Amino acid sequence: MPVDMTLEQLHSLLKELCKLPAETEWVEFKRNADIEKLGEYISALANSAALLGKQAAYLVYGVDDLTHEIVGTNFKPAQQKYKQQEIENWLLQKLSPKTYFHFYDFLAGPEDNIPVVILEIQPASHQPIQFDGVEFIRSGSYKKKLKDFPQKERELWRIFDSIPFEQQLAATNLTADKVLQLLEYPAYFDLTGLPLPDNRSGILDALVSDRLLEPAAGGHWNITNLGAILFARQLQAFQHLARKAVRLILYKGNSRIETIREIEGNKGYAIEFEWLIDYLKNILPANEEIAKALRKEVPAYPVLAIRELVANAIIHQDFSITGTGPMIEVFASRMEITNPGVPLVDTKRFLDSPPRSRNEALASFMRRINICEERGSGIDKVVFQTELYQLPAPVFEVTEQHTRCILFSYKSFMDMDKEERVRACYLHCCLKYVNREPMNNPSLRERFNIEAKNKSMVTRVINDTLDSQLIKIYDPTAGMKARRYIPFWG
Repeated sequence: MPVDMTLEQLHSLLKELCKLPAETEWVEFKRNADIEKLGEYISALANSAALLGKQAAYLVYGVDDLTHEIVGTNFKPAQQKYKQQEIENWLLQKLSPKTYFHFYDFLAGPEDNIPVVILEIQPASHQPIQFDGVEFIRSGSYKKKLKDFPQKERELWRIFDSIPFEQQLAATNLTADKVLQLLEYPAYFDLTGLPLPDNRSGILDALVSDRLLEPAAGGHWNITNLGAILFARQLQAFQHLARKAVRLILYKGNSRIETIREIEGNKGYAIEFEWLIDYLKNILPANEEIAKALRKEVPAYPVLAIRELVANAIIHQDFSITGTGPMIEVFASRMEITNPGVPLVDTKRFLDSPPRSRNEALASFMRRINICEERGSGIDKVVFQTELYQLPAPVFEVTEQHTRCILFSYKSFMDMDKEERVRACYLHCCLKYVNREPMNNPSLRERFNIEAKNKSMVTRVINDTLDSQLIKIYDPTAGMKARRYIPFWG
């Protein structure tokens, strides 16, 4: 349960509110309560506070609305009932979506003997607050139906829509103790390299500075989605994030018919990422020799490529798609990494385009703690690593609601089909281009580990890729031996 403000805090708050020159759209003063209208005022004040960017709204009983003089009230919220119901229960049933409010009943005035009640109200966060199916708003000092003010309604929705997922709230109005129970805060200090404060206040301040946490009314705290998705001790403690844990499935063979093992994470991404990568390294097969450059036992898939693609799946997912999260599927000869949401960049331009992320705060924090590569270099490294390991080129594909990357285990040039060779040629050309090195026949021979005497095989691949209009000749006037190539978009 939230911890009440101290009497000193309440006196200070009352003093500040009474200093206001007049009633505002987020503060209402009344002598006594009209119980039937109480829910409408909560709706109006919660919506107006959101519109104005306030951390709380207040309905103050026992203060004159003109002079702001403390005059006292006979309103006793703990004793008050409406149609045989306690008013808090009645209000909670009628308010939608559920919003936090709290009555503070105390004595104030010059001699601290005048009864005052402050109703503290949390602002609306994702949609307007309704009371009994109707949304209200404040216009000046008046309570009105929101539908009668279409401009305010549009602005309110714009505010809700502009709040990125990371800054939306995963849990609200928590005590400090509850926050520290829900978040693996020592991991935050460990990963960021910051010293662990020796007091609770220092810990909370650090989490607030990185927007993992935000202060709420009455000395309480809100955990943001960013804080929960990165540092939750258990994602299941946050209902809307429970299905966002990374799933890992190991199959027998190359189909999904028989599952060997399935693991679903239950911690925040920052906590669990390294464990997940280490687990993958342990279950993946190894090859003793893939190419001349690699004469020792190496993983079947480059670890750097796996790290980058798993991080991408986490960072670029669309959190608005419910019931699904990042998934890693391991088959006998391929690995598929899938995330909810279609990409914001054409898959053919993954390698050269700076990434556009729906979740920039999440992406920035994961780069900061070295979970993924710097901006713009990740997919370059994935392609480079697959070439170094002499693997088929990765596939990037899009379904109706998901993005999938597929890594393939080693396959010789002779075993690759035409499509695989063309895809490898295109990505090699892209990689060369972003490194300011146009592709040529020798560079592609090296990529496929083909000797010079067999250069005609590579020429055929280049011609097939030209026919696919994925690459073009850099200088059409150059002779065949000097010919170089760039991507179609170059």
